Amino acid sequence: MHTRWGEIAISDAHVHFFSHRFFSELARQKAGMSAHDVVRSAGWEPPSEDPAGLAQRWDAELARHSVETAAIIASVPGDEDSVLAAAARFPNRYFAYALVNPLAPDAADRTAAAIERGLRGVCLFPAMHRYCVQDERALRIIDLTAHRPGRVVFVHCGVLTVGIRKKIGLPSPFDMRFSNPVDVHAIALRYPAQPFVIPHFGAGYFREALMVADLCPNVYLDTSSSNSWTRYQPEAITLRQVFDRALHVAGARRLLFGTDSSYFPRGWHSAIFEEQARVLWELGVSREDAELIFGGNLRRLVAQ
Repeated sequence: MHTRWGEIAISDAHVHFFSHRFFSELARQKAGMSAHDVVRSAGWEPPSEDPAGLAQRWDAELARHSVETAAIIASVPGDEDSVLAAAARFPNRYFAYALVNPLAPDAADRTAAAIERGLRGVCLFPAMHRYCVQDERALRIIDLTAHRPGRVVFVHCGVLTVGIRKKIGLPSPFDMRFSNPVDVHAIALRYPAQPFVIPHFGAGYFREALMVADLCPNVYLDTSSSNSWTRYQPEAITLRQVFDRALHVAGARRLLFGTDSSYFPRGWHSAIFEEQARVLWELGVSREDAELIFGGNLRRLVAQ
């Protein structure tokens, strides 16, 4: 992609793969709704029932924006087959990530099988499923990735909202007691060779995310989404200040650019890229560091 720094290979570290199964699972939780009803209520395009069709749609969309590769996230537990099918269809485009609920009785077996098939990222959402990331069942999942090169553990911290749940009137009974990045500290120390990714700069726990990243060189911050959590800060803070502090604490080698793109017809959220590129340019980030943030770091982490 042509950027302020010239041509840079862009990799997006945070794209949700909203498959047909994703919408079917939401419909299952809402009496009288079908997967089609859920999509229509959101005003989105319905995905192909075949994950390969959605993979092709995203492939064309990313190519249109000159995005070379992306981490695609299966966004309900048990949907790892969708992203694995997408990555098998376009192996040079996608890195397959999957949401895992460690409390599910088959979680370890399913995750182990998915890793064997090429899963690159295990995504944990402690507040969503109401557990501490230091729970032995979560550690059992992390154990599966700890000795496999090219695997990351993504731990969502901070404020968690799922917009489509609001659109269709589903409650979001998440528990923020389990959302503090400080909980990641002990497990990052326990698995020093395992990369951990905290998305959205900690989504409101920016200070805590920086503390953990400062103490643990295996902790990375993803830059994705609008970062509207900044409105919760006790003092006004701009995205430029967020990046400035993150660069000083974690450094360019531990920031992963992401958009949090998810649905069509919006597609790839290019405005997120443009804003973040502008901020980093204004901060005087070098071409070398821009190449790391906008793709090099992700590609290094998931390389086998």
